[in-house]
Amino acid sequence: MSSAFYEIGGEKKWRVLDDDSQEAVEGKQALTHTLGINPVVSRLLWNRGYRTPDDAKAYFSLANEMLGDPFVLTDMDRAVERVCRALSSHEKITVYGDYDVDGVTSVTALLLYLREKGGEVDYFIPNRFGDGYGVSDAAVTQLAGNGTKLIVTVDTGITANREVETAKALGVDFIVTDHHECAGDLPDAYAVVNPHRPDCPYPFKDLAGVGVVFKLLCALEEKLTGADRITAVNTVALSCADLIAVGTIADVMPIVGENRLIVKLGLDLISRRPRPSISALIELVGAKGDQRDQQKKKKPQKITSSFIGFTVAPRINAVGRVRSATLAVEFLLSDDPSRAREYAEVLCDANRERQEEENRIVRDAFAMIEAEHDFGRDPVIVLSSDEWHHGVIGIVASRITERYGLPTILVSFEGGDDPYPSPDDVGKGSGRSVKGLNLFDALSSCEDLLVKYGGHELAAGLSVRRGDFSDFRERINDYARERLTREALIPTIDADCELTGDELTLGLAAEIERMEPFGVGNPTPCFVSRDLIVREIYPISGGKHTKLLVGAGDATFEAMCFRMSESALDLYVGEKIDLLYTLGVNEYAGRRSLQMIVKDRRPSDDAADRFRTERDALSAFLDGKDPSGVEIPVPDRRDFAAVYRLLRETASMGERFFPVRSMLSRLTSDPSLPFGYLKLGLILHVFAESGIITLKEEGKDLYAVDLCKTEGKVDLEQSPLLSRIKLLASH
Repeated sequence: MSSAFYEIGGEKKWRVLDDDSQEAVEGKQALTHTLGINPVVSRLLWNRGYRTPDDAKAYFSLANEMLGDPFVLTDMDRAVERVCRALSSHEKITVYGDYDVDGVTSVTALLLYLREKGGEVDYFIPNRFGDGYGVSDAAVTQLAGNGTKLIVTVDTGITANREVETAKALGVDFIVTDHHECAGDLPDAYAVVNPHRPDCPYPFKDLAGVGVVFKLLCALEEKLTGADRITAVNTVALSCADLIAVGTIADVMPIVGENRLIVKLGLDLISRRPRPSISALIELVGAKGDQRDQQKKKKPQKITSSFIGFTVAPRINAVGRVRSATLAVEFLLSDDPSRAREYAEVLCDANRERQEEENRIVRDAFAMIEAEHDFGRDPVIVLSSDEWHHGVIGIVASRITERYGLPTILVSFEGGDDPYPSPDDVGKGSGRSVKGLNLFDALSSCEDLLVKYGGHELAAGLSVRRGDFSDFRERINDYARERLTREALIPTIDADCELTGDELTLGLAAEIERMEPFGVGNPTPCFVSRDLIVREIYPISGGKHTKLLVGAGDATFEAMCFRMSESALDLYVGEKIDLLYTLGVNEYAGRRSLQMIVKDRRPSDDAADRFRTERDALSAFLDGKDPSGVEIPVPDRRDFAAVYRLLRETASMGERFFPVRSMLSRLTSDPSLPFGYLKLGLILHVFAESGIITLKEEGKDLYAVDLCKTEGKVDLEQSPLLSRIKLLASH
């Protein structure tokens, strides 16, 4: 209800990355002329480090030669030799994976390949609720008892030192394939394949767990068939690039270098020839229950990294969070369409269950934060509960970090029904961080207080005993206070460059599509346009989303604000704003139109400065001071009539609370009557002084107004305030 919109300028920092140096200007022009591309695309390429025509061509071509030799990975030769021996000797192999999407796709890809090569192979994924994170002695012992002779971990195992020793004692060999950070000594396994191990020379370090599996499969294909590297890559990619892409996107790995090529191959495979499981899930997500007209021809879903990351991957992930990740593996293995559809429905049901639980925990956590967290002292939000589903707390931690801009760690303890919980109870935790605080390093500094931990710079998992939780919370905040600057805690949104209305075209959007796939390291291009006029505001989907029509000169553009209601958006028609957005193409009834996808908004600098200046001038004038540097407007009869008409019309509908910005929006619909904060405020106070209304300030820029009954016409010229206005204006 207030005009808080004009105070939001400091909430998020916009950083425009465009380089306007002479070298950059000339370099971008060279890219435009040499490649024949849109100048805006040249700016995007330059900002991302592709600064010569050859670099830009390589960016677009995505040649298979970009993939490095898998045998450069340390221990890859030993891993291939041991797997080949197991295949030829018909030893039982168990693929041991993690329960997230990266782990599930890793398990599926390796399992399918080894089965195709005639291997006796099964898989094991720990249950999030009973087994916890990572490799366990109990699981290793169980697998050995079932006849397994070789365990190959995927997306896990880099900290399984004790468990590898247990396997050795049981006569089981261990191959670790992982991509998580290495902490301390490596496991003494038969082979440890991880690009992050200190002695690994492989140049591309940002492979997902499933990306490391992809390298293993390519190496096996070379060894088993004698194929050259490119042929091996193509063969493996045709069989499982879709799985590699889904796992890489879901694990939020940088979509650069090898990952960009792998994801591109996978998205193309899903578009052309999706496996039955993924096809069933895409179809189910796109359906609208029984209300959909089954005879209507549906437009094929465009397969992008965003669609995979926000639609497909969460549903695969959800079943491991609230049920069992083995269901996700069986879903991906399904080659019968009807069976795949059944599993897809299970995944969607699990996702709805996950969403309900997530929302419950979010409400609980936000209440705890507002009541307990000391924002002035602790840069890391650390919370625990016996009532939280630990399969969901990672997602909740992400939402908390997004809302507060602070690193967040949530821990779920077991034994919530016990009236006397034990200090030895082990809680499972998930953390999310911000740029400036490496979460894995932060957890390493608390290693003596943790049962186990692992992860990356921005996301990690941990286990901690109840008795150590308070000390852990204090220790990690001590660590963060020494490293996190106040500047680092200001949420920052990067934009590639600023665009004018003339540069916003469908052709630009089409050229940007050629830059896909997007993701971390190669983000969807983000732009800023300034001084746009809000022309229309429409609630969409029952008010869940909002559509704007904004003007730039004579042109009007559609701007979609997803997951932002009209009230939360806090905009009024006629206001001048800046938008930070990505570009999309809206296709409806055979018509294609350009669409802004809004990421953030703020008042234009001129509008915000003028609003604050006029508000301060009004306050000073009413206090009897003459504001310097501000011209005091003299309202005329038409101005008074317009404001009174507005008050009367709204009062007839039962309204008595008037945000200043709402009133200005309605008044400025007539361009012949220019209104600003100062003129409106003066008119309201003249009305109040003359007994026409009662006026009370209920909040910043929010008035309560009641019309008074008056006998006959009121002569506004008798108002001392109006006389003072005219006197000041005459000097």
